[in-house]
Amino acid sequence: MEKEYFKNFTSTGIILILLVLSFFLLKPILLSIIIAIILGYLFYPLYKRVNKLIKSEYISALLMCILLTAIIFIPMWFLTPVLVNQSIQFYTDSQGIDFVTPLKQIFPDVFSSVQFSQEIGSVISSFVTKISNSLMNTFSKLISNFPILLLQFFVVFFVFFVVLKDQEKFVEYLRSLLPFSKDVENKLFKSSREITTSIFYGQIILGILAGIIVGISFYIFNVPNAFILTILAAAAGILPIIGTTIVWVPVVIYLFVTGSVYPAIGVILFGIFSSSAENFIKPIILAKWINLHPAVILIGMVGGTFIFGILGMILGPLILAYLLIILEIYRDKKTPGVFINPPQHVQQLN
Repeated sequence: MEKEYFKNFTSTGIILILLVLSFFLLKPILLSIIIAIILGYLFYPLYKRVNKLIKSEYISALLMCILLTAIIFIPMWFLTPVLVNQSIQFYTDSQGIDFVTPLKQIFPDVFSSVQFSQEIGSVISSFVTKISNSLMNTFSKLISNFPILLLQFFVVFFVFFVVLKDQEKFVEYLRSLLPFSKDVENKLFKSSREITTSIFYGQIILGILAGIIVGISFYIFNVPNAFILTILAAAAGILPIIGTTIVWVPVVIYLFVTGSVYPAIGVILFGIFSSSAENFIKPIILAKWINLHPAVILIGMVGGTFIFGILGMILGPLILAYLLIILEIYRDKKTPGVFINPPQHVQQLN
């Protein structure tokens, strides 16, 4: 009995040690692996269609890798210098902005005290400087860290290829490791597929498109540093509740302060159209898949950003979503969930 206990204890200890060592071994490329797996899942339907035509898994997966390279690497190669130049210009321009005078004109009673005005102006100036400096450093690192990024992309490329080619084998292997019943396994995989698709298309793709719509107005009305503001609007568009307003509203205020009234009105119209289009289209898209509560997505994005950086905006909501999916499966109630709801056609059946 004691010998059996010692064997089990030793086996468990060895497995835990190997898991910890494996984690530290994969830690530098872990995000690349996760991103490749997600991309592999998203590209899999297209891969299956191509494979039906070509009848070769290897060539079909290779074509998908070439397509992924074209989508990510080529724009990055050409747009990075533009981003770096505009981020430097954005930082330089932010140093010369007078924040106090416009505030005095809008709120004369509040900013009647010279000392109070200077303190508020100093706080706002410091905040804007930190943001612009952070942007400049972030985009500049894209060039200085290019060899590392190239290695990370190679990992994404390789894992993406393997996931496409052997996805069904990986799924079966993962099923064999899960401690759930077959029924729970089927529900878990189906729900995971729906929630991943819902977050990617319903939140990320639509959010980026909303940011691009706002960015078009920046170009039409000659807003300074339009490209970097478009990037910021696309990133902000991914955030639920907040959306692109966090970018285009300050731009509108800046345009009004500088006397550019008609461009300010034009940006407002584009901003309202962007938000309206997103609110109209999103429910139609999400009707096919599981819908995650906006608060969960927002919290997941914020928490994920602190842990994983910019990629946490994607990984954070997915981690929380998978947890909620497991809770909903075990809850097994007909009453709708608070944070996660089934597609509309399922709700209608219930």
